[in-house]
Order: sequence, then structure tokens, then C-alpha cells
Amino acid sequence: KYPSFGNLAPRDIASRAAKQVCDEGRGVGESGLGVYLDFSDAIRRLGEEKIRERYGNLFAIYHEITNEDAYKTPMRIYPAVHYTMGGLWVDYNLMSNLPGLFVLGEANFSDHGANRLGASALMQGLGDGYFVLPATISNYLATQKPDQRPKTDHGAFRDSEDQLRGSIQRMLAMKGKRTPASFHKQLGKILWDHCGMARTAGGLKKALELLPALREEYAVNLNVTGGAMELNQALEQAGRVGDFIELAELMCLDALTREESCGGHFREEFQEEGECKRDDEKFAHVAAWEFAGVGKTPVRNVEPLVYEEIKMATRSYK
Repeated sequence: KYPSFGNLAPRDIASRAAKQVCDEGRGVGESGLGVYLDFSDAIRRLGEEKIRERYGNLFAIYHEITNEDAYKTPMRIYPAVHYTMGGLWVDYNLMSNLPGLFVLGEANFSDHGANRLGASALMQGLGDGYFVLPATISNYLATQKPDQRPKTDHGAFRDSEDQLRGSIQRMLAMKGKRTPASFHKQLGKILWDHCGMARTAGGLKKALELLPALREEYAVNLNVTGGAMELNQALEQAGRVGDFIELAELMCLDALTREESCGGHFREEFQEEGECKRDDEKFAHVAAWEFAGVGKTPVRNVEPLVYEEIKMATRSYK
């Protein structure tokens, strides 16, 4: 895609390209799900010792997994899901729309992009935790009185507790034929195929057909081993997978609604020579989805992006 960048091509573009050639049947390895990452040119230029100094741990892990020496033969690599980008809406104090519920780090929606790295996640956690929250949560707590804290005998608390206990009992009593892990794996495949690194309107619509069917089967064919009054990882996973299915539907709905390519959201219909094609006139905003009730389509709230000190620019590696 970008010969002048070599192995340092932008990771989002390199990842999409790797998946594309594998989908076309041109992948390497027994599974066909791999492309080569060749260090031979770098070794010739810098020497093997320099590469060992920089990437020795990576090469050692690769050898442990594959029993192959990447100093002598190219690595086989393939993209993998690291993050679900986005999260709960927060204001500039990091408080959600629930008074007193502060959300920081990757649990909120604020800092994401096409080439989101591990350092970005660390930055968000440190920035929110060290600098923002200590300066904001104290202001909120100063306005609260001890007797204002909601009591556990409040009607809303009891209703929530009863609802959760009922959900747990239903999962344990179902005795279906599928494990939580099997539903999780199928959910991941649907998202990987239809709401992954590259998306299309047709693929997203297909996902929005498959996900409700998966949710309906999950509600009647789940098998959770163990009991409720013990450390039960199967039960924990079952609850999380149920939440993941709801989140997946919202992600696909959001991706279908946003008819542009921007950051980590790449729609194949909206690109210029492989680069993202934004539509700032229609989509220069944060979309915050609001729960409207069980079985109802969530409400899409819009919060415009306002830049005072800088101007939005188009990323291009051409």
C-alpha cells in the first residue's frame, strides 16, 4: 500500500490489507490466515544484534509459539481485536449522566483513533486518573451529605436486585445445549466479519439480522454449569456475553448510521484511494446513544465537536 513506509505502514491500513488478501485466499500458513512480516532487509541494514536488542522479546515469544526462527524466516502475522472503542458518555469532569458516577480511562468515550496503541490506553488512564478526576470528584463530594447516599432498602435498589437475581436463576435453570463460550465465539465471528476493520452497509445490515437471532437463542439455549452461591466463572461469562450481544447490536447500528470513514470507523463506501473520507458537515459530532427501554430502538443524541485552538485536518500518507 505504501512501499516507502516498508514495515512501518500505518497499522490500520496494514491490518485491513492483511485481512483483505487472506479473505481473497492469498494468505499463508496452514490456515491461510496470515501474511509475512519480513525482517530480512532490516537485518541486512542494521545487523542481527541490533534487531535482537530492539525486538528480541518479540522474536522469542514468536519462536515459543511457532518453533520458527524469525531471524531466518519471515514471521506470519494476522490482525486481532484488541479494543472495543467507545464507552459511557461523560462531561468534562468525567461524570456520566448518572450523578455521582464518574467514568475514567477506557470505560469512557473520549480518546480513540484509527491507530490506537497501548500507549494511548495508558495515557487515557493516567490522564484521567492522575490529573482530571482528583480535581473534579472532590468538588462533587463536597456538595454531598452522608445522609444523602441512597439506602439499600430503596425501592429502585430492590427492583434492580430482584431483576438481577431473576436473571441469574433463569440462566442456571435453562439447561440448554450451548456454553457461554460458544455464544461468545459466534458473536465475535459476526462482528469480525461484518463490523470489523472495514465495514459496509450490506455487512452491517447482515449483522443486524444475525445478532437478534443470536440473542433469542442465547435466551433459550444457554447452559451454565455450577451454582449461584459459589465462584462461578461460567456464570460470570454468561452474564457478560449477554451484555456483549446488546453492545454489539448498538455498535452495528451506530456504524451503519455514521455514513463516513473517520478514525477507527472505516466504511468501504467512503474512501479516497484507501484513505478515510470524512463528512464533517454531517458527522462532526459525538453520537451518544440513550437507552429507551427493552425492545425499543435507542435514541441517538448528538454533541457537536467544537475546536477553538486547532482546526480539523485530513490524515493522508500519500
